[in-house]
Amino acid sequence: MTSVTMPSATESRQTMVDRLTAVVARFLPGAQVTALSRLTGGANQQMWALDAVQDGKVTGLVLRQASDWNTDDDTAMLLDNEARLLIRAGRHGIAVPEVACILEPDDGLGTGYLMSRVEGETIPQKILRDERFSAARQRLARQCGEALAQIHRVPVDDLGFLRAQSADTLVENLYTEYKGYREPRPVFELAFRWLREHLPAAPSRYSLVHGDFRNGNLMVDESGLKSVLDWELAYVGDPMADLGWLCVPSWRFGQIDSPVGGFGSLEALFDGYEQVAGFRPDAEAVRFWEIFGILKWGVICQKMAASFISGTDTSPERGAIGRRTSETEVDLLQALVPLPSLSAVADD
Repeated sequence: MTSVTMPSATESRQTMVDRLTAVVARFLPGAQVTALSRLTGGANQQMWALDAVQDGKVTGLVLRQASDWNTDDDTAMLLDNEARLLIRAGRHGIAVPEVACILEPDDGLGTGYLMSRVEGETIPQKILRDERFSAARQRLARQCGEALAQIHRVPVDDLGFLRAQSADTLVENLYTEYKGYREPRPVFELAFRWLREHLPAAPSRYSLVHGDFRNGNLMVDESGLKSVLDWELAYVGDPMADLGWLCVPSWRFGQIDSPVGGFGSLEALFDGYEQVAGFRPDAEAVRFWEIFGILKWGVICQKMAASFISGTDTSPERGAIGRRTSETEVDLLQALVPLPSLSAVADD
C-alpha cells in the first residue's frame, strides 16, 4: 500500500489542502479546496470532509484515504478497488456516493478517492430515536431489502479483486482466528458446532456481498435510505449473508425487538427483497447468517480486547468494544435457544 503523507508537526494542513486542490482541478478546473475537516479514522481508512469552490459554486466532497499505519486486517480491499466497486454499483442503480476521482501515486496523498458528500444521518441512535426520522423508520427495512436485492444483482465476473468466500470457509477461518486468541469460550464453541451442523446449501449463483450492510453504514434522511456506505469488506458469496448481518442484535442499538437494524421487521425486509429479486429470502438461511454474524462480532470484540490488554492499542474505544464480547454470548444463546421477547416478558 502506498504510504500516506498526512498533516503533522513537519507538514502543515495547508500542504494537504494544496495537494487536494491539485487533485480536484482534474474534474473541477480552477476550484479551490476549503473547509477541510477530519470526520473519522480507523485502522484501515480515514475520512475528510472538504468543499471545492468553483466560480462561487460549492461542491461538497469527502476524501476516503488509507491510513498511514500498518494493519493486520487483510480482509479489507484497497481503497482504489473500493472506488471501482462503488462506480460499478452506481452504474447499476444502487444509491452510493458518486466517485469523483481516484488518487494517483503522484498526488502525494496515498491510496484513496474523492466522492460526493451525501447529506443525511448515519448515527444509529439518532436514526432510531429522533422524531425527524419517525417516517423513515416505517419504510427503512423494506428499502434495505430492495437495496440488498439490487446489490446482489451486480455482475462481478470482471472484478477480480473480490474474494470468493463459501459458508464453510468463512466458518473455519473464523474458528482459526478465535483459537488464536487462546481464550476458550464455551458459548462460542457451541455456536461453531451449530454452524457446522447447519451449513446452508450453496446458492445457485454466488453474488456480490456488501459485507458490512448494517445500521451505522447507511446514510438516512427523513425519506429513508439515502446511500449505502463502507464497501471495503465486500466479497463474492452467499447473498443471504448480508441479510443476516443486518439482523445481528448489536446493530439494533437497544431496539432489540425490531430485528432489522432496530427499525423494522423481517417481513418488511423480505418483502422489499422479493419485490426486486423476484424470490423471497430463505428465513432459515438468513437465521444461519445472523448467528454467524453474532459470532463474528463476538470474535471481533475478542480481538479488540486482546489488542487492548497486550498494549498494542490502548484507546478507550478498543477497551470498551472488547468488553462487549460477553454481550455476544448472551445474543448467541438467545439466537440458539430463543426466549420470549423482552416486550412479552414486560407484558406478563
